[in-house]
Amino acid sequence: MQGIGIGVSDFKILRVKDNYFIDKSLFIKHILDNQSAIALITRPRRFGKTLNMSMLRHFLDCNQKDSRKLFEGLKIMEQGEFYTEKLGAYPVIYLTMKDVQGDNLEEMLYFFQTQLIELFMEHLQLLKSEKILDIEKERFNNILNLKVNKPQLQEAIKMLSRMLYVEHEKPVYIIIDEYDVPLQNAYVKGFYDEAIKFFRTFYGITFKDNQYMEKTVLTGVSRVAKESIFSGANNFDVYTVLDDEFSEDFGITSEEIDKVLADFEIKENVEEIKKWYDGYRIGKTEGIYNPWSILKYLKQRELIPYWVNTSSNDLIKLILTRSSTVKEKIERLMKGEAIEAKVNLETIIVGIENNEDNIWGLLVGTGYLKVTEVVDLAESIYKVKIVNNEIRILFSQIIREWFSNKVIGNDLNSIMKDLVTLNLEEFEEKFRILVMQMFSFMDVGKDTAENFYHAFVLGMLVSLKDNYVVNSNRESGMGRYDIMLEPKDKNANSFIMEFKVFKQDKEKDIEETIVNAKKQIEEKQYETSLRERGFTNITKMVFAFDGKDVKIEEY
Repeated sequence: MQGIGIGVSDFKILRVKDNYFIDKSLFIKHILDNQSAIALITRPRRFGKTLNMSMLRHFLDCNQKDSRKLFEGLKIMEQGEFYTEKLGAYPVIYLTMKDVQGDNLEEMLYFFQTQLIELFMEHLQLLKSEKILDIEKERFNNILNLKVNKPQLQEAIKMLSRMLYVEHEKPVYIIIDEYDVPLQNAYVKGFYDEAIKFFRTFYGITFKDNQYMEKTVLTGVSRVAKESIFSGANNFDVYTVLDDEFSEDFGITSEEIDKVLADFEIKENVEEIKKWYDGYRIGKTEGIYNPWSILKYLKQRELIPYWVNTSSNDLIKLILTRSSTVKEKIERLMKGEAIEAKVNLETIIVGIENNEDNIWGLLVGTGYLKVTEVVDLAESIYKVKIVNNEIRILFSQIIREWFSNKVIGNDLNSIMKDLVTLNLEEFEEKFRILVMQMFSFMDVGKDTAENFYHAFVLGMLVSLKDNYVVNSNRESGMGRYDIMLEPKDKNANSFIMEFKVFKQDKEKDIEETIVNAKKQIEEKQYETSLRERGFTNITKMVFAFDGKDVKIEEY
């Protein structure tokens, strides 16, 4: 069985180590067929953007040695001579912006310079070339020695493209990965205006009238408005999650997931895997899986949130907690509903929390919501809903943050400590207050309350991930439990949790709801999987809800 290269985004390393690889090499064909001089492709985080860009670079770059071997057996090599002759045919500038971050502009530009130094060091052969003027070599060295001012930083890529063009007598491919990271970081840290001014000039110089450039490919999570950053770019096209072009090149398609699960001999939990990690839609392509979460699941075999705990969700949380207009729609989304929203994918970050169109556009573009139906294409109105269980848990965490400051004395860590140490009377009292606050803050309907509380408690339990494995809706015994908390230390306390809402037409009171839930736990033998694996300290808990009232019984 091939190894799983989690976190490996360098195509060459992945292939040399013979890590498991889902063949996305037709992305190269699609780029070569694409007629845009500058193509910006936006996809959610951890969707394979960096790996694809690295693959594109290794295919095109004339400075990469033994590249043909890396592509042996891949689909791109079956597409005919027009494509295979492009292997190693161009000088390539490859720049990643993922680490260009800081608490202020000065710090950010320092890290930008370090990325430029790494880039220029890949092309040191230019300093020995007789084709390159001495003055250009001097400016090249100034980059390496950090002896440059802002204007010189802003023209660095265009200067390098000119030098590579002269040296190789071929136009240059420019590949820029995660272009929007600096701007999102600057907004969160409070110096967006300074950052946008710098990068508007940088991209303007790099792209406008650059006769040394064959093509530029950029990737990012969000589509920053062209007027704010790419105003000088000509023949500039953007391909978002709503577009068909490149729709199967990122993420794992339904056909691909079947092969992945077969290759790793996974026959159980297939439907649960779909509920947790499927649900994305790119253009008209449905059933796209989150690749990061699938790879993590293949490694750990646990149905828990992986993607929402990767790179920072600071911008999303900041926008949602500041906005005064989206609360009611978030409530409906948490109930599993699809809502109608105007989706503007051209993000204008400044003041985004005051513009609903931009908020929904950002949430769709970054993978937190998916489009389920086109309502009015001309007006950009769509029906959208939460993608899957992973994202539902993130929203439950954000909702908790919305009202957590109002719950005096109910610090989450304190509540979780009461739970795992079996101080359950204190846990129930604090949880009751939490529920009272939630009902006064959120409109949780009775028909959907069970799912809402399930997701809400799951979001709370994520904080225990260092010491517990949190499982949800998995088979054990003769049925599926709601939540199981499995300690990594087998001597610690483990938990089975069942959620029930009082049904007035079937039960006389909430006490009967509790009795029915306990009966279900015992009849379905939910504790079986824990006992089979040697866990003995098992606490079973029933959460019964009736409007604002919640009763918890453990045994």
